[in-house]
Amino acid sequence: MNKIAQYLNEHILGEVTSNKSILEQFSRDGSVLSIKPELVISPRTTNDIRKIARFTWQLAEKGHVMPITVRGSGSDKAGAAIGKGIIVSTLAHLNNIIFVNLQKKEQFIHVQPGINIRTLNEVLKSHGLIIPGDFASEAYSTLGGAVANNYSSVGNMLTRMEVVLANGDLIETSRISKHELSKKKGLQTFEGELYRTIDGIIEDNEKLLIGKNSDLPNNNGYFGITKVKQRDGSFDLTPLIIGSQGTLGVISEIVIKTNFYNSQESVLVATFENSQTSRAVANSLLQLQPKQLDIIDGKIFEKANEIGKHYIFTDDVSEVNSVLYISFGDFSEGARRHKIKKVAKIISKLDINAKIFTSNDHSIEDLYAVREVSSVILQSETDGESMPPIIDGIIAPADKRQELITAIEELANKNHIDLPMQINWLTGVINTRTGLQLHNITDRQKLFKLINDCAELVTKLDGNITADSGEGRLKAPAIYAQTDTEMLEIYKQIREAFDPFGTLNPGVKQTTELKTLIAALNPSYSLADIAKYAPRI
Repeated sequence: MNKIAQYLNEHILGEVTSNKSILEQFSRDGSVLSIKPELVISPRTTNDIRKIARFTWQLAEKGHVMPITVRGSGSDKAGAAIGKGIIVSTLAHLNNIIFVNLQKKEQFIHVQPGINIRTLNEVLKSHGLIIPGDFASEAYSTLGGAVANNYSSVGNMLTRMEVVLANGDLIETSRISKHELSKKKGLQTFEGELYRTIDGIIEDNEKLLIGKNSDLPNNNGYFGITKVKQRDGSFDLTPLIIGSQGTLGVISEIVIKTNFYNSQESVLVATFENSQTSRAVANSLLQLQPKQLDIIDGKIFEKANEIGKHYIFTDDVSEVNSVLYISFGDFSEGARRHKIKKVAKIISKLDINAKIFTSNDHSIEDLYAVREVSSVILQSETDGESMPPIIDGIIAPADKRQELITAIEELANKNHIDLPMQINWLTGVINTRTGLQLHNITDRQKLFKLINDCAELVTKLDGNITADSGEGRLKAPAIYAQTDTEMLEIYKQIREAFDPFGTLNPGVKQTTELKTLIAALNPSYSLADIAKYAPRI
């Protein structure tokens, strides 16, 4: 054990290790990158995190930077959960429920960041509540990781956070009044300096930030700066920390709103020979306020069929161009049945050849399997091939969605690959994967080219490729090449304010030379670590 590990073991309650096999395990996350840390620490308390941050801050003051990378389950898709220096793992100990508020007027839950999302929801369901959101990775992801990435826009449900700053100071973020902001700015502490600096950045760039504000999910850089200050002068650093991927502070506690949970659900699946018809149908169904509404490319079912999978609609999927999946979670069974009938009527009116299957006539598990078809194809049966998450989370404004779909199809043809899409029609988020062999130099080059090309085409349509998570290391160069210099300067100022010595997850949310990313590329990337959870797109 090295001297730093021994010193930290003496001063914190949690465990510190420099064991080579453990370092190797923590050198990988859900991305195609790999970086080996020097230490892995599992803190037991918030005070442990503070001591670690204070220690690295003091080292940095003396000219020795030892970075901190916070990590939950390590499912980050863009290389934000790996790094040199210290990995701070919240998974082992910081996974507790602190308080559940059941009062109807203000339902929320107060938790530590390392809690598993599915575990959290199972506890909440026993109280008739749930964390709303479409968490495809809930079986193996932590809430802290979801917040750090603003995964599935979970940040919209947050009301308060406890954050350890780079120097070890502890702050609480929530929306405060104009008067309270003045008090914060008057503090002669690191926290006071942050409030003064961030408020100054907002005032200096007011017109630019107002122009950038949008309801479109966007986790590029520190885009949350557009939501920090409201017209009434109220102020909240929470939107800035959400999606910052551990580069502005370490989240130690989370307070998040909950919704009522209904265990009953009604589902309809329809198959179409024409994808444009299925999209037109989907548009007409939005008025019914469904719980879920997806359009799934027929090619995904073809790939699943090739390895023996069969679905309710047919054993021959060659004529299935597009599949529509819609569900309703109304508490009234009558309301759900009425909506399912209305959906079937709308579909039959727009496409007499469409085939319709509902939970009234079929097992709901058979219908669920349709939506989760990607869990079959993501785990390639071809040796050496993987389907890395390099361009998941694509989005454009609703009025440009069809242009985006066409552009992705053209991108696939240009690169002679398949990019079958699964589209969440409620949010507009598009997920797509393609098979690559990362041992192959050509495919490694294709990987970075796909990210760059996708970032470029989406930017032209006023969209982004970070609707579901941050850019991390992997996507940052492509995204920042499409970001105007004024916003990049704002991001730089924010980063320097929170992390003046560069101790918080350096290399993440920062532009990196391509050769550095290539050097960190993991040719052996696979979904082996999470295969037991049957992950889906």
